[in-house]
Amino acid sequence: MPKIFNSLHYPNFRRYFIGHTLSTLGTWIQQVALAWLVYEMTNSATLLGLIAFFAMAPQLVISPFVGALIDKINKRSALIIVQFLFFFQSALLAFLTYFDLLNSISIITLSLILGIFTAIDTPLRQSFISDLVDEKQNIGNALALNAMIFNLCRFIGPPIAGFLLAFSSAFICFLFNALSYLFLIIALFLMKNIKVSKAAGNIQNVLKEGYIFVFKNKEYAKMMLNVAIINLTASSYVAILPIFARDQLHGDEKTLGYLWGMAGIGSLLSSLILANTQNFDRIRQRIFFNMMICAATLFILGLLHLDFAYYLAMLCLGFGISTSNVSTNILIQRNTPSTFRGRVVSIYTSLRFGCDALGGLFAGILATYIGAKYTMLSFACILSCYLFLIAMLNFSSKKSINPTSL
Repeated sequence: MPKIFNSLHYPNFRRYFIGHTLSTLGTWIQQVALAWLVYEMTNSATLLGLIAFFAMAPQLVISPFVGALIDKINKRSALIIVQFLFFFQSALLAFLTYFDLLNSISIITLSLILGIFTAIDTPLRQSFISDLVDEKQNIGNALALNAMIFNLCRFIGPPIAGFLLAFSSAFICFLFNALSYLFLIIALFLMKNIKVSKAAGNIQNVLKEGYIFVFKNKEYAKMMLNVAIINLTASSYVAILPIFARDQLHGDEKTLGYLWGMAGIGSLLSSLILANTQNFDRIRQRIFFNMMICAATLFILGLLHLDFAYYLAMLCLGFGISTSNVSTNILIQRNTPSTFRGRVVSIYTSLRFGCDALGGLFAGILATYIGAKYTMLSFACILSCYLFLIAMLNFSSKKSINPTSL
C-alpha cells in the first residue's frame, strides 16, 4: 500500500475511514441543500449567517468542557450515542421538509441542536483517531487522511446535492444524510482492542489542567490564536456562498454545488499533500504561508468580477484553510500526551469551528448591509493586518521558530 495510506494498515482505522466517509458525504449533501433551501425561501443573507452560526457556535462554548469528559470516558461508546443523535436530528429535518413545516424558527432550532451535537462529536472523534493508530509516527498520516475524507466529500457532496436539488428535492438530501450516520455506527461497533488512556481526578481539576497545559505554553497559545483568526476571517465565505452563486454568478443550485466543489478540490489537494508528508520540520512556516494565501484570495473575492475568479478563489481558500487547520491539528496531536489529548483537541476544535461560526454570523450580517463582496474585502484586510503584525513581531525578535520545541 502506498505510504500515503499508511494508517489504513490498522483495521480499526480502516473501519472508521469507510464509515466516516459515507457519513461525511451525507453531511455535505445536507449542508448544501439546507443553505440553498433557506436562501430560496427567505432571500435573507442574515438568516444564512445565523444558521451557520448556530450550527457551529456551540463548539466555542461546549467543546472545551467536553474535552475534560473525553479524557475520562470510553470514546467509542460515546461516539456511537452521538451518531444516533445525529441520525434523529437529520430524520426530523427530513420529516419537517416533507410535510412543508419548515420555517425560520424550526430551521434555527434544528441548526442549534446540530451545533450542540457537533460540539460533542468533533473533539471526541478527533481525539479518538489517535487511539486507532498504534504507532505515533503514523498519527499525522491518520489525521491527514481524516481531513481527506472531509475534503473529498466536500468535493463530491455539493455537486451531488446540486443534482438532487435540481431533479428531486431537499427532502431526499436530508433523508440520505440521516441514513449515512448508520454506516459510521456499524463501523464503531466492529472495532476491537482499542487502547484507552484516561485522566485521573475530578472533572473540574481535569478541565483546569487542560487550560493550564495549553495557555501557559507559548507555542500552543500562538497556534490557537492562528486557528481563531484564520477561521474567523477566511472560513466566513461558507455562510454567504449562496449569494455569490445566485447574485454574482447568476446561477442556480448546481452553481452553488460547483463553487463548494472547487473549495473541496483545494482542500483535498491539501490533505493528499499532508498525508504524503513525512517531514514536519517546517510545519509552522507552512501554516503562515497558507494564511497568506487565504488573505490574498479574500481580496480576489472582494475586488474581481470575473466568473473564473470565483472558482479560483474557492480552490485557493479550500487549500489554504485546510492546510492551516490540519497542520495545526497534526502538530498538536503529535506533541500532546495521550492523557491530555482530549482536552487540547477540544480547545482546538472549539476555536476552529466556534470562530468559523462567529465569522459566518458576522459575514451574513455585513453582507446584508454592505454586500457580499465588501464583506470579503473587510475580512481580507483583518487577516492581512494580523499576518503583518505576526511578521513584524517575528522579525523584531530575530528568533526562528523551532518545530521541536514542544
